[in-house]
Amino acid sequence: MSGAEAADGASDGAEQDEVTVRDAISAPDAQGEPRRTTRRFPLFTRDTARPEGGGRAAPGDAPAPARQWPILTVLSAVALGLLLTALDVFRVGTILIGAALLAGAVMRWMLPSVGMLAVRSRFTDMVTYSVLGGAIVVLALMAQPNPVLEIPFLDDTLHFTVR
Repeated sequence: MSGAEAADGASDGAEQDEVTVRDAISAPDAQGEPRRTTRRFPLFTRDTARPEGGGRAAPGDAPAPARQWPILTVLSAVALGLLLTALDVFRVGTILIGAALLAGAVMRWMLPSVGMLAVRSRFTDMVTYSVLGGAIVVLALMAQPNPVLEIPFLDDTLHFTVR
């Protein structure tokens, strides 16, 4: 095999290795465009869909912080809560962290576009932020010493399992 034949064989192999992916299509529609016959997703995806509400929270010509104000609000409140916790104001700091997550859930529910605060679907984000924020607030209220919230069956459960 000569060098030219080897080069031709290499290019033929490269053409054969290239994968062409086509969605299932049917006969053309009224406008002459082929349409999909299946609602299944294609075998290979080329990009990731943005979650619902994942658009900018401000116009595109606004500076980046203004476009992402919902996530910056939540992160700022969490940072302040962590600072308060580090400064030995534990209960107030952890309640602020939980309240920030609850505020994120409310923003995710109320606002049509929340930028990077949208991670998954609106329902999943709301449930996740609400459950985590509520759990943090309840645990902060139950923290020792001098708990603000006492749940009697938890003390009985702890007494039965550990003590």
